[in-house]
Amino acid sequence: MGARPQTLMFTLLGRHVLHRNVAVASSTCIAVLARLGVGEEAARSTLNRMVLRGHLARHRRGRRAYLALTPRTRRVLAEGEVRIFATPPVRVVDDAWTLLSFSIPEGQRHERHRLRTALAWRGFGPLRSGLWLAPGHVDVAEVVEGLGLAQRVDGFVGHPTSPTDIRRVVADAWDLDALAARYVAFTANWGAGSDPPPEGGALAEQLRLITEWRLLILDDPHLPVAHLPDGWPAQDAFALFLRRHDGLRDRADGEFAALLDALPLPLDSGHGPDR
Repeated sequence: MGARPQTLMFTLLGRHVLHRNVAVASSTCIAVLARLGVGEEAARSTLNRMVLRGHLARHRRGRRAYLALTPRTRRVLAEGEVRIFATPPVRVVDDAWTLLSFSIPEGQRHERHRLRTALAWRGFGPLRSGLWLAPGHVDVAEVVEGLGLAQRVDGFVGHPTSPTDIRRVVADAWDLDALAARYVAFTANWGAGSDPPPEGGALAEQLRLITEWRLLILDDPHLPVAHLPDGWPAQDAFALFLRRHDGLRDRADGEFAALLDALPLPLDSGHGPDR
């Protein structure tokens, strides 16, 4: 899997830093990324970009740099943890649908990209230009929080009425064949057995597993089972993901603990944060 270093860093932070009230040494992050095949220069560049973008706050002790989660990143990671580990990829109840319309000028492509990324993460699919659909009752205000686009979006919650064919709507909004193929590939890749982890150890294998699963469910809207094709492979893939993760947990935790250099938070005000 060729995930970007920043994607791997978010996985590391969500799995091993989120529930620690610490700032982690940049050297620890670089060492973990090295196990995932990321060179030191690329790792340092990734960490610097994450600080500049407000994902991390840098603190210093002498010549050593430590990195802490910002409140925004902590919220995103906490939400992602629930989505990754505690949310089945199929809804049992066929309830309401959320419609979100937006109008953003063509010249503001960056804002449009940010909104579409946020919508995809929350299960929305494009119904037509400027109109996106998600299963269930989605808090639209929460979706656009921090994007500065609240005045450019409108949200509605309701139910389809005749002559709407909801299966056709679902097929138009999401490529279910491609999504099913990815679940099948995930199962084939990770269901081969419980052989010892390859180069990089259990920690690297765990982070690869979580990252691949996270990127997969990022594109899954968690549709009601009534609107999915027969034999939908997501449930079996989810069970496999949890089983493989449980099998790696203790060894991965031990490997990370051996690499961890951290400072407790809150840090003394005279030593950071330093951008």
